Amino acid sequence: MRVKTLHPWTLSPREAIALQKQLAEQVVRENQAESVRYVAGADIATFKDSPQAYAGVVVMSFPELKTVEEKAAHCTLSFPYVPGLLSFRESPALLKVFENLEHEPDLILIDGQGLAHPRRFGIACHLGLLLDKPTIGCAKSRLFGHHKAPLSERGSFSDLYDDQGDVIGAVLRTKDRTNPLFISVGYQVDLTTAIHYTLACCQGYRLPEPTRQAHLFVGRISRAARGNKAKEPMLKEDEASEQLNLLDH
Repeated sequence: MRVKTLHPWTLSPREAIALQKQLAEQVVRENQAESVRYVAGADIATFKDSPQAYAGVVVMSFPELKTVEEKAAHCTLSFPYVPGLLSFRESPALLKVFENLEHEPDLILIDGQGLAHPRRFGIACHLGLLLDKPTIGCAKSRLFGHHKAPLSERGSFSDLYDDQGDVIGAVLRTKDRTNPLFISVGYQVDLTTAIHYTLACCQGYRLPEPTRQAHLFVGRISRAARGNKAKEPMLKEDEASEQLNLLDH
């Protein structure tokens, strides 16, 4: 896959925040996810005590959701861990993996936020822009915004709002009586399409199969690389919603 070169990665947190605000204006929110044959999930295993990371992408056929390719890369992270700036820490490693894929995905699901972000530019937006591919943010917890709880049945959802009352995502129940996911537009999809494909990719689990398999994949790689003695992973951006600091406003 071709990766756009839009900016350097050697930025300070404040420079990264300024860049997010700039690039957010380039996010395409209209749906272009058509004739989806391959869907990919991406994840990365990072650790509190080390700058080492193991990034992985799993490509699956759609709608069968059979794995057709798994690729991984090991790298050293250089950007600090700052909630709200996950993409600047993790995207360089993930992009290396996407560049080497043999099966180019038509749609990418990211374990992180899209527009449901203080600056409307989470990692799903960033990767979609750089890869010029439809992407969906499928976060396990809220980073930003407020909502009412959806009904308990699979497929139920409620809108996620920002402080001005604008809809920035959906709180989607992907499995009966299970904690919902926080779904948002990443790039070249609308929210209705994001909800549709998220549900279509769930096979009895809370997580969509592409991101679930990517999580399992990088977990296996990281444990094998560390001799099955891997320590506690870093919190993801979407798992640190209560830890936003002044840089994130």
